[in-house]
Parts: sequence; C-alpha cells; structure tokens
Amino acid sequence: MTHHHVDLETARTIVAAARAHGAEQGFKPLTVVVLDPGGHVVAVEREDGASIGRFDIGYGKAHGALALGMGSRSIMARAEQQAYFVAAVTNAVGGSLVPVPGGVLVKDSDGNLLGAVGITGDTSDNDEAAAVAGIEAAGLVAQVD
Repeated sequence: MTHHHVDLETARTIVAAARAHGAEQGFKPLTVVVLDPGGHVVAVEREDGASIGRFDIGYGKAHGALALGMGSRSIMARAEQQAYFVAAVTNAVGGSLVPVPGGVLVKDSDGNLLGAVGITGDTSDNDEAAAVAGIEAAGLVAQVD
C-alpha cells in the first residue's frame, strides 16, 4: 500500500468482514465506522435494527483512538485512572471520544497509521473483536491498545 490511509475499497473490505464476523457470532446489529488518519469518514454501515445513536458512538470510538494515538480499550484504562484527563480531552476534541473498547487503530505491516475503525452495537469486547476481524481480513494490522 503506497498511500498512508485507508482507501474506500479497503474500508469496504473492513466493513464487510466486520459485519460477517458479527453475523457469524450472533452479535446484535452493528454500526461500523472507518476513518482515515485525519478523522474523516471513509465508510460507514449501520445494520438494520441499530439504534439511532450508534453512528456517533462508533465515530467517537474511532475518533478518540486517533486523537490519543491508542485503541479505545487503552483510553478506558486511562479514564479509570485519570477521569479528569479523558473528560478534558473529550471536551477538547469536540465531544467525539468514547472510552470503551471497539475503537481500533489500523496500521500497515510497517507500522504506519492508516486510520481507525469504530464499532458499536454489541458488548464492547464483541465490538472490538469485530473490528479486529475486519482489519485483519483486509490484510492490515489492528492495534487495540
């Protein structure tokens, strides 16, 4: 991959594979958001039956991961230790930070940041598992922490 961002075809592969993982595992309806390194939406799909706030939650997981350079699982740990810090960062980035698992950084094999995936709809652990499955299906590296 020559350019250092998730392109549309790659994003579609991630979305399809994440949704397939969810269907396979019997997850509740997922919303999958793929962002480029600048936090712009590349692709999003909200499965039938997903509740109305799910895009914002998925976006917040992915955007938060990009904002702090770590998966949202690590942001959750940071929030537990330093609630005031994560609250301040959330405010600073315009509210788009959701500090629970399901926001995963996307990297290439050389460690270049290509974007982030945010998934919501089932448990946070299951959301994260679907994100990892999608990213790996695209031949990329998932960074959950």
